[in-house]
Amino acid sequence: MKIQLIILMIAITLVSCGGDTTKLPANADGFAGIEKELKSEFGDSAYYTELTIIYNESIGNSISTTVTDAPESLKMGQWTYSLGNWNQTSEVTLEIPEGTKAADFMFQLGEKISLVKLGELVEKSSEQLKAKKDIENPRLEMAFVKYPKNGDVSDAQYIVKLQPENGGTSFTFSYKMDGSLIEMDY
Repeated sequence: MKIQLIILMIAITLVSCGGDTTKLPANADGFAGIEKELKSEFGDSAYYTELTIIYNESIGNSISTTVTDAPESLKMGQWTYSLGNWNQTSEVTLEIPEGTKAADFMFQLGEKISLVKLGELVEKSSEQLKAKKDIENPRLEMAFVKYPKNGDVSDAQYIVKLQPENGGTSFTFSYKMDGSLIEMDY
């Protein structure tokens, strides 16, 4: 009986401590966990028009997204994830040009758009700030997928916004989908 109780307590501890998306690091592994959280909440085949990861020192990671599982309905939900909870903040109805498909103006997480890639670019941007601007311990302010309104995935971008550990000037890095730098701005 004691052994079963100990095993149960260990299992409860592991479940309660695991998977806290708010505490995942701003790197490829952490963003893989965020992608897993999104797929768990909205499904592997969800369609997105907006996806932003924001880091706040006091609450950790939060996620803002506009998502649907039925693009042809033209109805999407705006959702936020903060402090371990998902909340729908509004409903959105899309307007698209006649003769086009709604899915053409949306993206899915997978081969073309990858949060793992976005996490890698956060790491790359951080290293670049350390090397070129002598900024130690830059931290993530925001990272997002900038998807073009024309639906052309080749024009999509990954955006990474970092700031020094103690605040100050924000540095914004824009990347193509292949990870090549478009520009750094501050």
